[in-house]
Amino acid sequence: MTAKYATTCGVCSDPISPGEEIARSGSRWAHSACASADPTAAPATAAPAKAAARRARPARPDMPAVEGALEVWTDGACSGNPGPGGWAWATRDGRQDSGGEFPTTNQRMEIRAALEAVRALQGPLVVVSDSTYVVNCFRDEWWKGWIARGWVTSARKPVVSRDLWEPLVTLVQERGDVSFRWVKGHSGDEMNDLVDALAVEQSRAVAARG
Repeated sequence: MTAKYATTCGVCSDPISPGEEIARSGSRWAHSACASADPTAAPATAAPAKAAARRARPARPDMPAVEGALEVWTDGACSGNPGPGGWAWATRDGRQDSGGEFPTTNQRMEIRAALEAVRALQGPLVVVSDSTYVVNCFRDEWWKGWIARGWVTSARKPVVSRDLWEPLVTLVQERGDVSFRWVKGHSGDEMNDLVDALAVEQSRAVAARG
């Protein structure tokens, strides 16, 4: 089904625009791709008590990280979804990069930001993202199921943005020193605010170029 109103994805926390394909992920509405990829989602008909129990579960622990690993914050932005978008990454020591493209989606820009960071930075790395879609793919090892099924989701649909996911998953597998950590967006984290601003700037620049 398609969204009638603007809302927020219950899985990846990114915006859902009117007209986008959505599906139930437990008691939440989500992008169709997110709902089919989320192995923790309860069936839409789950009893209220079961849904309440799921909400009461403690937060899942962060992925183990190599001691002394470099932290890199990543973010993506998009106006219109699809529309002009931007991605960015930055570290506390001043290294950063950003870019944009059109047309694209917010999810693609979140993945692209992580991919560009992992490509650019050597040594043990912690990717800090406000996208649960990106973080959960690695923390909950969704990618293993995708690969086992030939890059098809549990709902038997092709993995969305495989052209970005596959090189990212391959790099993370080959390196073995990359972990992911979630940070709440717009929560006062100065580095998250920085990459958000850089991604939005790129999105606006792409839109201005037409």
